[in-house]
Amino acid sequence: MPKNQSLKSILIIGSGPIVIGQACEFDYAGTQSLRSLREDGIETILINSNPATIMTDPSIADHVYLLPLNTKSLIKILKNHPQIDAVLPTMGGQTALNLCIEADEKGIWEDFGVELIGVDIDAINITEDRDQFKNLMAEIGVPMAPQATASSFLKGKEIAQEFGFPLCIRSSFTLGGAGAAIVYNESDFDKLLSHGLEISPIHEVMIDKALLGWKEYELELLRDANDNVVIICAIENMDPMGIHTGDSITVAPAMTLSDKTYQKMRDMAIHMMRSIGDFAGGCNVQFAVSPDENEDIIAIEINPRVSRSSALASKATGYPIAKIATKLAMGYNLDELENQVTKSTSALFEPTLDYVIVKIPRWNFDKFEGSDRTLGLQMKSVGEVMGIGRSFQEALHKATQSLEIKRNGLGADGKGYTNYDQIIEKLTNASWDRVFVIYDAIAMGIPLKRIHEITKIDMWFLRQYEELFNLEKEISKFTVDTLYRELLLEAKQKGYGDRQIAHMLKCLESQVYNKREELNINRVYKLVDTCAAEFKAKTPYYYSTFEAEIETADGKVYVDNESIVTDKKKVVVLGSGPNRIGQGIEFDYSCVHGVLAAQECGYETIMINCNPETVSTDFDTADKLYFEPVFWEHIYDIIRHEKPDGVIVQLGGQTALKLAEKLSKYGIKVLGTSFDALDLAEDRGRFSELLTKLKIPFPQFGIAESAEEASVLADKLDFPLLVRPSYVLGGQGMKIVINKQELEEHVIDLLKSIPGNKLLLDHYLDGAIEAEADAICDADGNVYIIGIMEHIEPCGIHSGDSNATLPPFNLGDLVMQQIKDHTKKIAVALNTVGLINIQFAVKDDMVYIIEANPRASRTVPFIAKAYGEPYVNYATKVMLGDKKVTDFDFKPELEGYAIKQPVFSFNKFPNVNKNLGPEMKSTGESILFIDSLKDDEFYDLYSRRKMYLSK
Repeated sequence: MPKNQSLKSILIIGSGPIVIGQACEFDYAGTQSLRSLREDGIETILINSNPATIMTDPSIADHVYLLPLNTKSLIKILKNHPQIDAVLPTMGGQTALNLCIEADEKGIWEDFGVELIGVDIDAINITEDRDQFKNLMAEIGVPMAPQATASSFLKGKEIAQEFGFPLCIRSSFTLGGAGAAIVYNESDFDKLLSHGLEISPIHEVMIDKALLGWKEYELELLRDANDNVVIICAIENMDPMGIHTGDSITVAPAMTLSDKTYQKMRDMAIHMMRSIGDFAGGCNVQFAVSPDENEDIIAIEINPRVSRSSALASKATGYPIAKIATKLAMGYNLDELENQVTKSTSALFEPTLDYVIVKIPRWNFDKFEGSDRTLGLQMKSVGEVMGIGRSFQEALHKATQSLEIKRNGLGADGKGYTNYDQIIEKLTNASWDRVFVIYDAIAMGIPLKRIHEITKIDMWFLRQYEELFNLEKEISKFTVDTLYRELLLEAKQKGYGDRQIAHMLKCLESQVYNKREELNINRVYKLVDTCAAEFKAKTPYYYSTFEAEIETADGKVYVDNESIVTDKKKVVVLGSGPNRIGQGIEFDYSCVHGVLAAQECGYETIMINCNPETVSTDFDTADKLYFEPVFWEHIYDIIRHEKPDGVIVQLGGQTALKLAEKLSKYGIKVLGTSFDALDLAEDRGRFSELLTKLKIPFPQFGIAESAEEASVLADKLDFPLLVRPSYVLGGQGMKIVINKQELEEHVIDLLKSIPGNKLLLDHYLDGAIEAEADAICDADGNVYIIGIMEHIEPCGIHSGDSNATLPPFNLGDLVMQQIKDHTKKIAVALNTVGLINIQFAVKDDMVYIIEANPRASRTVPFIAKAYGEPYVNYATKVMLGDKKVTDFDFKPELEGYAIKQPVFSFNKFPNVNKNLGPEMKSTGESILFIDSLKDDEFYDLYSRRKMYLSK
């Protein structure tokens, strides 16, 4: 039992919809926390408005409230559950903390006799109020950059005059660095100061002397009620100060820090944590270190909650921070808890890594045309990837291969920059692709000293890049036949992909693969064990690497593979890689449910994914986790090693789906819908032939490969036209054009950015209503429609950006019957086995097909939450052939309506056109339940439905 015996029922506050600056790392933390509480028999009550996450699944908490995150909702829950003893607000990011403070100020916790655990209000206030924090640090002797607080424009001007430029402006109580900026000169200062004051909820900013070029570090700490403190992870930012940590490339363990300075930093962090309040739980501390021999340390900030980095640190070390932090909040001490990985040692230990991890953020600037793409103090990335390797170089390569931006790694793919001025500009103004540009600069011959002067990136990292480039130069002297074993092994140990090596050798990827086979250079898998193999790990959490052969005294030659293959029947679930607009946390929800369902069917489950923020990459979700890029070479090697019965691709979004063709080509069984059926749905020509055969209407369309062909087609199809490239995600590059000039401009633009792509031109049904349906279909052709939704916005706004209403509110019986008939016919004709999503346009009571996706869609978690049914579980069992659709007893329950509401992060890109159109721009969603269509919120949404359509 927990040490605090009075805790029987605990409320957890979630982080709400995904926005830039607060993503699914908090859903991961919250899920861990809820599991941790339930292990101890504590009743769990959750408030979170996000339907897309596994955290709000009925299986995770005892009572889930999908309500707006405000004090009105809190009061409703506390009245429903007078038994709640305590609230744990540290798992839901800044949103949860801000709501907790507001409830405290209104006396809500006191009124209901609810205790605050895991943190105290004073600690939150001290760390958020930059003035209080600065004074406390001065009191305890922790140095900070010269800084002062301004709560008025005039005061801000005075401070700037005193400090001189460059300066940092940081808004108090904001999320993801909102309102923060570096100011280099007086001319920009007034505008940025006004913005910072305006965006802060308490209209206050901290102005500090910019420590440009200093190195940045983060420490993750845990502390118990007995004042035991452990440092879980030291993370070094490869990018120096001036770029938000969420937008920085980060490395663990710290690479360029002397041991003496590290010990000093540890002591400072522990001192800071102890001084901000008397609480048990997790903490994140950020420091700047001078780049000279003195290594002066300056504190930046401390967050008394699990942070974005906590998820990364948990995955990097195998130490589940949120889970242990929850136990500590309940009253346990660290020495009473077990190490979750070894199961034989105590949690009162500091992880030791015998590998390196590299995190690279994932941006979506292409969705925000005209946005400022330079990186700074305000976070702009929408997701992240993590690579694990035996060296920094290997981990860096694996992380770049995980990004899914059509790069095969660093360099050696023909896609680097070759223009000197462009390279210098991208190095000077930190760009989203600077991680690649550094390599291009070295390839061009720009000296390391010059690159260091411009970027202030530590020379150690730059030398690692230089080594990689020198290796590429060396390999390029050979052919695939003359390349010798040691050189190929070195390239693989440094993370180069077969595709990159093929580029260097001017041969095919398959030839490099065969050469590796011939020379016996094969991947081996290592355990992530938290203790550098000092104790035996019990958790099956693996990464791959390449090792030189070991020869024993008796002449046995081998490489050490720690992944033992069992003889059980197995299934691989492919994850969805990094979060991005168009493919978010909803696919993590589907993957987790797929894994659980396959386990229920008696399979050993194997998860492959590289996203550190999610529950699918938790080491105790699947039976085996391979934290690897969702990149063909890595997947193929794992499959050859494990020999599964088949692979599930339809739960990991477009990422997994794109790999179906290769899996089929290599004779690997795709479970559920076949590759041919998936391709038929994606290939517009084949799909429309199928619809014609089924006598199902669709908007007239044509395919063009040049501006000239598009112009000829336009005469036949008639404007307005919807133009889109094929095989893309989240409506990328889609646009409605209304004349030939617009058409020509857009087609030329598209073919420049996606060369060789076929463009689809559809006659756009102006003024049509859009609807969509999700269904489960089995191999015998039984179809069950799990939900039909009507969009409030008109056809032409991407379905991910529309308010979707379940059930429909304005479609007559005739239209509904057509939707049902079309869905069933298409699902059967595509030989769907598992899930399918179909989108419709309704005009003059005629239902047209926009598209069909035979996979889990963005809306599946929303429908499952609204109706209270585990649809992904059912669909997975159908894919595995374990059940038929007719075996399930469907009992959806919903009073009134559920509305899926998109959430946008436009505040990160102030100068961007906020109009909505066929290309998706939302970063997350919330769910709204209404009793009837007379509800004010529905009326408000309906009255604004046409405002945003951009043509």
